[in-house]
Amino acid sequence: MPAQSLQITAADPALLDLPWHTRLASWPDDLLAALPQGISRHTVRFVRLSGRVIAVKEITEPLAYREYDLLRQLARLDVPAVTALGVISGRATDDGEPLEAALLTEHLSFSLPYRAVFSRALRPDTATRLIDALAVLLVRLHLAGFYWGDVSLSNTLFRRDAGGFSAYLVDAETGEAHDTLSDGQRCYDLDVARVNIIGELMDLQAGELLDAEEDAVGVGDALVQRYGDLWAALTEVESFSLAERWRVQARIDRLNDLGFDVDELTINTEPDGTTVHIAPKVVDAGHHSRRLMRLTGLDVQENQARRLLNDLDEWRAATGRHHDDESFVAHDWLTDVFEPAVRAVPRELRGKLEAAEVYHELLEHRWFMSQAQHRDVPLPEVTADYLTTILPARPDEHAVLNPTQPRPPDRSR
Repeated sequence: MPAQSLQITAADPALLDLPWHTRLASWPDDLLAALPQGISRHTVRFVRLSGRVIAVKEITEPLAYREYDLLRQLARLDVPAVTALGVISGRATDDGEPLEAALLTEHLSFSLPYRAVFSRALRPDTATRLIDALAVLLVRLHLAGFYWGDVSLSNTLFRRDAGGFSAYLVDAETGEAHDTLSDGQRCYDLDVARVNIIGELMDLQAGELLDAEEDAVGVGDALVQRYGDLWAALTEVESFSLAERWRVQARIDRLNDLGFDVDELTINTEPDGTTVHIAPKVVDAGHHSRRLMRLTGLDVQENQARRLLNDLDEWRAATGRHHDDESFVAHDWLTDVFEPAVRAVPRELRGKLEAAEVYHELLEHRWFMSQAQHRDVPLPEVTADYLTTILPARPDEHAVLNPTQPRPPDRSR
């Protein structure tokens, strides 16, 4: 294969060392990272490169460049999606047989495909929590003018988020970027999501990964309901009398509670001046995570941020620091409470969960211990018990599995 025929749209020179002249399905095991893998219509492999793990997907060249551009657009819009790293085109075997292009994306640490989530001992409402996360992701995409085209659990990655999940788009090849979406485009995306999710859950039931009593159709319908409720809360016009102007702030507070910031409101009054109409004009997800970042520098998921902020507020009240500057209190909470707790985790256990998720579980464990012992158990005591009885048994959701394990099945079709 002539060396000049290979085209690499990426910034890592180590890519030159990978066997691009070989079909991805035949790459040697010593290059691969045996991470949980979802179902895909294309061949996908996880590869170690420059101290990190990347996902490589074989796909036609036009689709590879198209998806690369769409993922970069989503990154600029700050929508949860995998990070596009590059495209490899002009591939061919040593005999000159053309090979498909390869799309490179960065592996999302601590993320799991939905089948891996269900393969573990989980709470009975796992399906509902995944659907809640997917509904939030779909609303965020639609607010940004992104039409997905193939919404499903298979095309989504999930990260634990304080007892719930956060969802990330992982497959954008059917997507379309617009300034805004019509109601028809949104409804079609939602209908595709409902049908796909019902089918995926029924498939899990057939494989005995999901309780046969779980109402798959009901879960699909719940996505539509959850999406509708959230979309209405973020976009609907609200009317009230001029004497009820306090409802403007109430609307903003309600959206903050949902995890969204409001940058602009459209406020109109009737000609007679008796009625006011308001609607959010610019909304941006991540209210709690931005506040926590500003106070502590911690970059975490939205529900994790909400939980950590609640703990910060409780610690502030317990230490009688109501009148101290919030930033000073946050610094002390970070250095005296949060960091000692997460640093107590032994190095060999730090791949189990993200630090913020560990801290969330510590707070949960403290509540159970305090209830059982009828006393307020100190966090250091809780931490010691948690590190002995709970965390060692958790599956490792960060570390790359042993490369000598069997290669994941080829899901290409």
